[in-house]
Amino acid sequence: MQQSPVPPEPPIYRRIADGLREAILSGDLRDGDRLPGENALMARHGIARATARQALSVLINEGLAIPKRGSGVYVRQFRPIRRHGSRRLSRDRWGRGAAIWDSDTEGRPYTVDEVDIDRERAEDPVARVLDSSEVWVRRRRYSVNGRPVQLSVSHFPAELVEGTAITREDTGPGGVYARLGELGHAPAHFTEELRARMPHPHETVQLDLPAGTPVIVIARVARTADGVAVEVNEMVLDAASYVLQYDFDS
Repeated sequence: MQQSPVPPEPPIYRRIADGLREAILSGDLRDGDRLPGENALMARHGIARATARQALSVLINEGLAIPKRGSGVYVRQFRPIRRHGSRRLSRDRWGRGAAIWDSDTEGRPYTVDEVDIDRERAEDPVARVLDSSEVWVRRRRYSVNGRPVQLSVSHFPAELVEGTAITREDTGPGGVYARLGELGHAPAHFTEELRARMPHPHETVQLDLPAGTPVIVIARVARTADGVAVEVNEMVLDAASYVLQYDFDS
């Protein structure tokens, strides 16, 4: 009986990467720990610098490690944020003054920075949805446990929100949806469209993304019970930082 051929042994750079990956996933190497550098791997395994660089690149491309210029390569382990599509936008939540992001982070510390709020001329797709040529735009970045995870750009009809807390950095308890409710335009229906792509250069910088990490783009429209669109929001998520959960009845 003919024996099955023995599969070839993986190249050495792959075996080194497998060992480092196992150390990361087992917890021997933790988030923020520095991985052995090229010189250390060369000395330990008797390999060329190019081979050591290949081994580290495998982990970087998998999103398990991140290079820091002039410092080394570090473990990038992060417990994903579980984003529950419907639960987080429930009126029961923002209607009682709770922040949407409290649902996502489940007690983990988060911050909002790079906040920029301006009145602008609406781009054509946004103008058509909101039926408004002028919009107030809120741009911001969200970080969890000190790690940037999401960029968000929200648009609101200018005449509707002019002079309200929606045009200020602090929107108050319950956020923008609670303020829209006070204006008599409470969101009653949300539509989200999701797609994946590679990040644009400025997104790579703002989210501190390792090479090869894709993003998830979520475009959301909020409408009142009468079907009037009151917000268009485009969110860019670090794909390695999220689990997207949607529950459906059969």
